[in-house]
Amino acid sequence: MNRLLQVSGSPHVHSTESVKKIMWSVVIALLPAFGVAVFYFGLPVILLTLVSVATCLLCEYLIQRFMLKGETTISDGSAVITGLLLAFNVPANLPVWMMIVGAIVAIAIAKMPFGGLGKNPFNPALVGRVFLLISFPVQMTTWPKPTPIWNFGTDVITGPTPLGILKEGVKNGQAVDELMHKMPSYADMLFGQMGGSFGEISAIAILIGAIFLLIRKVITWEIPVSFILTAFLFSGIFYLVDPSTYVNPCFHLVTGGLMLGACFMATDMVTSPTSRCGMIVFGCGCGLLTIIIRMFGAYPEGVSFSILIMNALVPLINKGFKPQTFAK
Repeated sequence: MNRLLQVSGSPHVHSTESVKKIMWSVVIALLPAFGVAVFYFGLPVILLTLVSVATCLLCEYLIQRFMLKGETTISDGSAVITGLLLAFNVPANLPVWMMIVGAIVAIAIAKMPFGGLGKNPFNPALVGRVFLLISFPVQMTTWPKPTPIWNFGTDVITGPTPLGILKEGVKNGQAVDELMHKMPSYADMLFGQMGGSFGEISAIAILIGAIFLLIRKVITWEIPVSFILTAFLFSGIFYLVDPSTYVNPCFHLVTGGLMLGACFMATDMVTSPTSRCGMIVFGCGCGLLTIIIRMFGAYPEGVSFSILIMNALVPLINKGFKPQTFAK
């Protein structure tokens, strides 16, 4: 009994990775989408992104320094990621003061009251985005049309997103085939030539960043693949049943925030399940809820709500798919 071994707390596997390295890898992965946004929307993208990131950093620092009176951790990059993702989820013409309000909500309500990084149950950027959407619906759904960099001197023109055109048209009894003539081409939607939140417009740029994260092993395939595949299959069933009312499933993948949500927000380590089976269930739930909200809900978009709903179910998913302590 006097030779008992003392075992320290987990983790017991040494790795060269750190929170800071992981967070800054995500920042690098977001750069292609940010570049496309700047190309189409110009200086407002840079301004809103800087304001969002700066507000998140300042808010987290002040709370840790003067309220929690603990160590400040703003250098770990988590507040930067929150600021970037929140900015990516708003229109490029959003008033700056609203961007500040959203960033404060993301940090001061969705993150720090729970203890900071690693303890928040909901994705902070999505909480900030949903708060802005519910509080300022007009400003959050007024979309500037993308204008290539060589035409930045022209007046800003606003218009609906492809999802908005589809939702409004179907509600008014128009056939999907008729509505598709009003849409950008699939090539335009892939590369970002459409209205929407400025960080979500280019599926190609988002996928480039996601592949980088997969190669770096910052994320794994389970959540994004199950999210995207479920959304594709579920919307595809409705399309096969009634193509005059329901759109081609490929349309759902390249419009709105589905790609950004599947690759960068649903994969948040803190607010997603820990087991592989749990991740697949989580991703499937996100994809299913996204399409249900898009087809039958009041909003044309459903990614933010679906991820937040599944965030709330993560403790149950973790409990239901708890790995065995010792393999049999």
